[in-house]
Amino acid sequence: PRAYPTVNALMQGAEADGVQNGFAYCQSPECLRCAHHDGLNQKLYHNLQEYAKRYSWSGMGRIHKGIREQGRYLSSRPSIQKPEVFFLPDLPTAPYFSRDAQKHDVELLERNFQTILCEFESLYKAFSNCSLPQGWKVNSTPSGEWFTFYLVNQGTCVPRNCRRCPRTYRLLGSLRTCIGNNVFGNACISVLSPGTVIAEHYGPTNIRIRCHLGLKTPSNCELVVGGEPQCWAEGRCLLFDDSFLHTAFHEGKPSLG
Repeated sequence: PRAYPTVNALMQGAEADGVQNGFAYCQSPECLRCAHHDGLNQKLYHNLQEYAKRYSWSGMGRIHKGIREQGRYLSSRPSIQKPEVFFLPDLPTAPYFSRDAQKHDVELLERNFQTILCEFESLYKAFSNCSLPQGWKVNSTPSGEWFTFYLVNQGTCVPRNCRRCPRTYRLLGSLRTCIGNNVFGNACISVLSPGTVIAEHYGPTNIRIRCHLGLKTPSNCELVVGGEPQCWAEGRCLLFDDSFLHTAFHEGKPSLG
């Protein structure tokens, strides 16, 4: 099936692929958003203390306060924006961001659109077989099919997948704001088949901006963040904050893709 693949260059913790209120949480024991958010905050606080001992608390007050008062911040947040793991106060708040917010990286990705598309098309040929191709993950959804191919998953490179997309992986290293060595950093190719709906959910944190580069974008595909709908466009980047409640769907007919 033809769908809208996206390259998520500044991204996420693991996406939702399981059941709670209709597929909003996953069952993966490795998922920081769904399985490890309590332990992650404890580890973050410990690491922050160690950093301060070695260097200084100077300039760290907001982060320190954010970690200590995480429960209060999240319980008082409006339902439209409730990151599951970590909320940092006093950051700019908007469902979508202007392309100028990451001008260098947006332009770099768009200039290399054909390179990324070519490597995706090579990967996608494997879907002609019935079984799930090596390297791809299937995510449970209320309807349809949603597949992901990770190059970086929760801050960790996936070597086997990166070897299959060498030029795309090298591009990630040229991005100025791509999150690396951090559990909130991901880069993947995402495919939705016609008829797919991703349940509404929140991402793990508000400290990042997600970037989607549209590779194949048939009509009737839409991303809704904080109640605001946007459509992808082939070869164009879309920036958003996934700590806002968001969903995506592909309502195209199978005969069209």
